[in-house]
Amino acid sequence: MYKYDEYDRQIVQERTKQFRGQTERFIDGTLDGDDFLPLRLQNGLYVQRLAPMLRVAIPYGMLSSTQLRKLAQVSLDYDKGYVHFTTRQNVQFNWPEIKDVPDILEELNEVEMHATQTSGNCIRNTTADQFSGAIENEVIDSRPYCEIIRQWSTLHPEFAFLPRKFKIAVNSCPDGDRAAIAFHDIGLEIIKNDKGEIGFKVFAGGGLGRTPVVGSEIRSFLPEKDLLTYLDSIVRVYNMHGRRDNKFKARIKILVKALTPAKFAEMVEAEWQHHKDTEVQLTQAEIDRVKSFFTAPNYAQLENNPKAFEEAKASNSEFANWVIRNTNEHKISGYSIVTLTLKKLGIPPGDVTASQATAVAAMADEYCFGEVRISHEQNIVLADVRQDQLFDVWQKANLLGFATPNLGMLTDMICCPGGDYCGLANAKSIPVAEQIQLKFDDLDYLYDLGKLDLNISGCMNACGHHHIGDIGVLGVDKRGDEFYQVSLGGRSGRDATIGKILGPSFARAEMADVIEKIINVYTENRTEEELFVDTYRRIGMTPFKERVYAKAN
Repeated sequence: MYKYDEYDRQIVQERTKQFRGQTERFIDGTLDGDDFLPLRLQNGLYVQRLAPMLRVAIPYGMLSSTQLRKLAQVSLDYDKGYVHFTTRQNVQFNWPEIKDVPDILEELNEVEMHATQTSGNCIRNTTADQFSGAIENEVIDSRPYCEIIRQWSTLHPEFAFLPRKFKIAVNSCPDGDRAAIAFHDIGLEIIKNDKGEIGFKVFAGGGLGRTPVVGSEIRSFLPEKDLLTYLDSIVRVYNMHGRRDNKFKARIKILVKALTPAKFAEMVEAEWQHHKDTEVQLTQAEIDRVKSFFTAPNYAQLENNPKAFEEAKASNSEFANWVIRNTNEHKISGYSIVTLTLKKLGIPPGDVTASQATAVAAMADEYCFGEVRISHEQNIVLADVRQDQLFDVWQKANLLGFATPNLGMLTDMICCPGGDYCGLANAKSIPVAEQIQLKFDDLDYLYDLGKLDLNISGCMNACGHHHIGDIGVLGVDKRGDEFYQVSLGGRSGRDATIGKILGPSFARAEMADVIEKIINVYTENRTEEELFVDTYRRIGMTPFKERVYAKAN
């Protein structure tokens, strides 16, 4: 994984020193709160419902075991002994004191971590497929390009105060999109042209929140060397023409929709002509330099499905089931990609205690070359595990509560912290998640349902990505009471779709029963091969609406 050079170290050290001075002036009253606001946001510091929240970047989801241990230690020393992993491959501390944040940032600097641009109206943490570099069918490892984007965007003087926040995602798998690029301000699909040259299909204007929009393709093939000059051009057009008078209409998705994607692409192309051949253009030497940090680990020469592994599956059905559900095929013979699910009943999705994080770091050192990854679905990935060691990994994951074999199932839900923590939330998310987990605790039933995404957000900011779940749940406020709106038919992959609202909202106590009724309509109408979204698209919204809102006799 990427290692800081002298420039990175200087940047984060100076940034932390600068923020320490700003924080001290805010605390002693010489820096006004309104002036402190944009400064703290660009250093990842929010003021939430009950306490400050510090968001720390995990660039493209990659963590070393040393970094994970540091996160655990920080949570013990400055917080309440746990961390929360988000849908954008970041980590959040929910209870730090403002006065301690500069100390936290200094400690994070020691292990090459930072909170720079994890909030504010700037280019945020670039996200990627959590299996990058390990999955067999990718075009090329996307992580070096994510790192190039990170270096370009960090403290970019022209883009420090954009009209609104800005997010970029990169995908490199031709048969799937685990990075949800269609719902980012810029989505990059790594492809090869007819000559076998690496380049990018570019999407712009995607996003969720108050106005969900599927991104539009604005360039079918961008040569590899032109990545940064073209990104510069997109953000410049947005910076010049994006609205600043209304924060609800300030995202690039509003601009692209207002102009039309064709006109926006034309404006970007015109801007690009002015500086496409400048020093910002990538050289092969620079691409190779960044790629050198992402060389393959020291894989052993192994055969697929070794005898001990097959015997363990044959003798232990729970282990065999976990292998089917929670591992993916690796590009290297004899290895598997393991996903540790952070969705145990009674635990908020994405939460990990300090002791659990430390134990996972030890597992990474023993079984995965000292690296872990965070997924869009708020799970932890060990991407390079030998198959003859999978049984040991499963046993240790079981003890931690991370071996629930429900990956991709209904209870492997995405869920924001909601009203229990977030000052922006209209309603609590975590109790709804637990209620649904309790209702659907039969694994055999979940497997019969098949892949099904349930996403929960506590407000219109859509941190739980409710718009793009098969079933989406949104917390809404009704005259001071918490209610929940349901949407159906969302999808984040190749066939990206925004879910449609089912109808009037429901009280929290009704939610598990509402989800059960929706699931019953699906199971009664599906064909043998249909996933939820397929059945929904075939039969439409009406049968679901009629069942859910039917009055009891």
